[in-house]
Amino acid sequence: MHRILLLGAGKIGRTIARLLIDSGDYEVRVADADLKSLERLSKSTKVATQQVDATDQSQLAAAMSNCDSVISALSFRFNPLIAEVALKSGASYFDLTEDVETTRRVRKVAKQAAAGQIFMPQCGLAPGFISIVANHLTHSFDQLDKVEMRVGALPQFPTGALKYNLTWSTDGLINEYCNPCEAIHEKQRIEVLPMEGLEHFSLDGVRYEAFNTSGGLGTLCETLDGKVRQLNYKTIRYLGHRELMVLLVNELRLNERRELLKDILENAVPITFQDVVVTFCTVTGTRKGELVQITDARKIYSKTVGNENWSAIQITTAAGICAAVDMHVTGELPGKGFVKQEQVDFKRFLSNRFGKHYQSRVATRFSAAAE
Repeated sequence: MHRILLLGAGKIGRTIARLLIDSGDYEVRVADADLKSLERLSKSTKVATQQVDATDQSQLAAAMSNCDSVISALSFRFNPLIAEVALKSGASYFDLTEDVETTRRVRKVAKQAAAGQIFMPQCGLAPGFISIVANHLTHSFDQLDKVEMRVGALPQFPTGALKYNLTWSTDGLINEYCNPCEAIHEKQRIEVLPMEGLEHFSLDGVRYEAFNTSGGLGTLCETLDGKVRQLNYKTIRYLGHRELMVLLVNELRLNERRELLKDILENAVPITFQDVVVTFCTVTGTRKGELVQITDARKIYSKTVGNENWSAIQITTAAGICAAVDMHVTGELPGKGFVKQEQVDFKRFLSNRFGKHYQSRVATRFSAAAE
């Protein structure tokens, strides 16, 4: 049985543990510095737990002994050290980070990986699944023109001026809103400002806005460099959200006081488990001499699993990383070193027992853009 150390017993960590344990094919031990989180997990899921300080190299090394893989469901800032310890322990490494610099450091560690040991960051929703979808759609073209990726985790029942509820990591949310964003524009790799590039679109009769945020492209800028004219990623929100966040982040300069911004958000914006994840990926290019556009749009809703209410962001994020681990164990991924999300086969991902959570009422739509 494949032995996994799961670091993080928060909202996402609890869901990952439940999925893996319920499969019956994994021996899982969950570690966290917070005893209350571990106790809460133990009450809902039969799993071994261990208190570990993820900033302590010796504690991490002890926890990883006799493990085949380590999953980090912790904040991005812990991951470089976790990856370094995983390298020495011989365990394969998976994380959910959206932080670009963290992924660069993990990639550097991965160069020293042993045979059979992989390092696969960005295994969640965005980056993660959205890169798998986008890369899959690009294979339908003779020549690419534009790749546009849009993702949002939104409340089903928005209230208040922000029309938003916290659904995942506040640190990750702030990173998205404050850090520079990668893109390809007119075949040149560039950085664009977060919160800029505002656009509007409709899906299933609902109006949304989207704007630049950091990290969602994963490694696609590198993969598609020289192959596409335009590539960009934007976060989806309900209309009016961006304007208020620009006030907080830019005009009040809370991007320079991120701990204060985190405190404000966590004490004023409630968490919800009644959410919907929206993914909207459009690729344009030439096919058999015609300019053609393909769109993959999905909506995944929160649901009850067993006796627990799982939010859509919990389901999609946990399903992404669990599918990655599963595909690694079954030999469906490269066997050594750094693994990109776009190296995952889209159809195999969706047919995976965990990846199937991404199946939704969706149409992959083809249209002749020149018409």
